[in-house]
Amino acid sequence: MAVRAVRGAVQLDRDEAGHMDEQVGILLTAILERNGLTAEDLISIWFTATPDLHSDFPAAAARKLGIVDVPLICAQELDIDGAMPRVVRVLAHIESDRARADINHVYLGAAAALRKDIAQ
Repeated sequence: MAVRAVRGAVQLDRDEAGHMDEQVGILLTAILERNGLTAEDLISIWFTATPDLHSDFPAAAARKLGIVDVPLICAQELDIDGAMPRVVRVLAHIESDRARADINHVYLGAAAALRKDIAQ
């Protein structure tokens, strides 16, 4: 079993806690499903949010999905001129037998434009 990293992102339509919970939940669910993972395979998850998101912690969505015994942390993304607004990014560390090249990174909706090289 190897330690691997999975990336993902989603752009929110608006800065509201319920909307963030929904969209981050959809993102996390897609990351797990597309990589054949369960919460037991998670080591830790790092969330970042662009500076225009203030309504809630993205990690709260993970807790609502039942990911309760995995270390989570939230941080603010760099405030770069011209960057895509209202984006939550995820970096999940996992245990997996998959080769690094077989990891499915998940960029939903408009966030797919952020990493066309790895978005699936």
